[in-house]
Amino acid sequence: MTTFSFLRFIPLSVLQLLARLIAFFINTRPQSGMLWKVRVNLSLAYPELSEHDRKRLARESVIKQCLSYAESLKCWAMPPEWSLKQIHTVHHLDVLTNALKDPKGALIIIPHLGTWEMINAWIHQYGTPTIMYKPMKDPNINNFVLEARQRLNASLVPTDATGVKALFKNLKQGGFSIILPDHVPHPSGGVFVPFFNTKTLTSTLASKMAQKTHCRLVGLSCFRREDGAGFDIYCDNLDDPELYHADIVVATTALNKAVEYIINRSPADYMWGYKRFKYLENKENIYKKT
Repeated sequence: MTTFSFLRFIPLSVLQLLARLIAFFINTRPQSGMLWKVRVNLSLAYPELSEHDRKRLARESVIKQCLSYAESLKCWAMPPEWSLKQIHTVHHLDVLTNALKDPKGALIIIPHLGTWEMINAWIHQYGTPTIMYKPMKDPNINNFVLEARQRLNASLVPTDATGVKALFKNLKQGGFSIILPDHVPHPSGGVFVPFFNTKTLTSTLASKMAQKTHCRLVGLSCFRREDGAGFDIYCDNLDDPELYHADIVVATTALNKAVEYIINRSPADYMWGYKRFKYLENKENIYKKT
């Protein structure tokens, strides 16, 4: 039992209500915190929107991010079977199952979108994926999340050269691995390519794996239903030939385009509170207040 295990006794609806209350207070402070970062990001990603529409989208994004955090906490506290019961509809499941049959393996691309933690329990029905895990700074939270991860049928590897080697090995053996492609990488592990038409530092790991293994690429996303009847999962076949291009800039640009497509299914569900545009080509830090 960990410090946060008590969350298993709190209904999801109560956690969601608390999340909405927190979001309400965040949305009263437009010049600081999460809402400020969301608005900065949306100004780059959707410059075509009116100021009114961007403000509305920003407030909605804050609410959905808070809900996602609450739902992730509940996922970590509960056994995998609980998460499975929350899934209402899976769209285009054949895209995933066909990819998993490919002898070259499958790389699952999961952006920071919707309630992505819900996907973990669901996808483990289909095999033993290799997943990178970076320990969290707070030991209590880390133990809580690690305990949840270990309940799943997964192979956890570190976020270093050893972990990368394990990902490649799993794919070459026809297995499948999972990557969140939109982390801000260390400068040595990224290239500046467009993301929503803004050149920003982007990780090359997923693209390099696709280049070297020619594995299948599948995008997964999970959204809570507006009717309150659980969550829906979408499986997207990422089949643009440029995803496998020998030029890493071309391949990574294509991957960002694929991620944009997945995000645009529901832009408010993306984690815009993250400093995704921290490193821009030939520009200063846009999150630095003057």
